[in-house]
Amino acid sequence: MLFDTHTFIGVDPSGGRKPFTYAAFDAQGHLLTLADGDMEDVLAFLGGQQAALVAVNAPPRPNNGLVRENRQSLPLLHQSGRALDMRLVEYNLRERGINVAATPSRREYCSGWVQEAFDFYRRIAELGYQPHTDENPPYAWIETHPQACFAVLLGKNPLSRASLEGRLQRQLVLYEQGLRIRDPMNFFEELTSHKLLKGILPFELLYTPEQLDALAAAHTAWLVGTRPAESLLLGDSDEGQITLPATELKAKY
Repeated sequence: MLFDTHTFIGVDPSGGRKPFTYAAFDAQGHLLTLADGDMEDVLAFLGGQQAALVAVNAPPRPNNGLVRENRQSLPLLHQSGRALDMRLVEYNLRERGINVAATPSRREYCSGWVQEAFDFYRRIAELGYQPHTDENPPYAWIETHPQACFAVLLGKNPLSRASLEGRLQRQLVLYEQGLRIRDPMNFFEELTSHKLLKGILPFELLYTPEQLDALAAAHTAWLVGTRPAESLLLGDSDEGQITLPATELKAKY
């Protein structure tokens, strides 16, 4: 296999006390790492890889104004003014009913975690990581989006990521993709009436929302590297494209 020496990594830079969560699989789909930390922790991990494909749950740069320029030819989203300040790929996903955040045209208008993600892309470029192409560079990155990943895997928008049922749903759909992660159904096997009455739930069997988002990204990277026909790109190549774990997209989710 061409990618036998590769590590497939998902990075979720969603902010918080430990702003980066990252997961890694080998070419056979074994979970190698699931951790969180600051940017330097992730960079140290990436720098230690023999070869790697990294999927990042964040945009690499502000938008280029394509939505504003082409708004007359785009399907109406019942939005106007500043609401058009987004990338074309985000417009495409919203058109399909997948709610994703907009990336403004100016860095200072972006949220703090997005600005940190811009810096993260700059730092991984210094490590030799470049946008993934058909030439398969040894160190490469793609952009993905966890909400969109879960939507296309489920065929519908997922339940709230903060809820117990949303976490179970996300973990189950990843588990059913063949990922060698914890089986979320074990949660119910460990759930007894006594534990429920005492409020002692086996949350240790479930991943956090951030971990699930990182796992979804790592799974997408793994597909691109090992089964590229099972992934697709959406958006404009110059402004930014999102890679998703699907062969085609539904009109509405």
